[in-house]
Amino acid sequence: MQLSDLDLNKTYSYADYLKWTFEERIELIKGKIFKMTPAPNLYHQDISAVVSNEIFNYLKGKTCKVYTAPFDVRLARKSNIDEQIFTVVQPDICVVCDVSKLDKRGCTGAPDIVVEILSPGNNQKELRNKYEVYEESGVLEYWIISPQDKTFLKYTLVDRKYQPSRLMTIGDNIETPVLPGFVLDLDTVFEGV
Repeated sequence: MQLSDLDLNKTYSYADYLKWTFEERIELIKGKIFKMTPAPNLYHQDISAVVSNEIFNYLKGKTCKVYTAPFDVRLARKSNIDEQIFTVVQPDICVVCDVSKLDKRGCTGAPDIVVEILSPGNNQKELRNKYEVYEESGVLEYWIISPQDKTFLKYTLVDRKYQPSRLMTIGDNIETPVLPGFVLDLDTVFEGV
């Protein structure tokens, strides 16, 4: 079966997603199929490696875990039954502190932090569709990194609604109450970009 064989107007579940063996990577957002952009470019990969490495090093000896794409995050609305899960995303990086959400297939439920690194062509999906599902699902922090602009924006969940940080860039340090004592230096993140 090819991706082109599917009716893109139909609503699909995680149970459907598990049956597919497409070459293209896809995500389900509220039951709709979204093709992921082609393989990330060099800057995207560099930034992903730096950020995930910084978080990984900080988390040594702690209960939280960090994962990088491809890693399925199933955002269930009512039930964790595969046929009733309609959102499956693959964030560039995610931090999960409640390890009971982890299983051999990935994560069920909201990670504590989700990091998306923008690539040309994926900005609308990241900024609109994923923002909504991350907020609705209770992701505590949603970080958006733009290699092109060398900017960092953090959305923090407050009373079930996201509050944006100021736009940050080179010279700024990122801190988060989710990981007390963790500091991400944006000079390091954007070095070489």
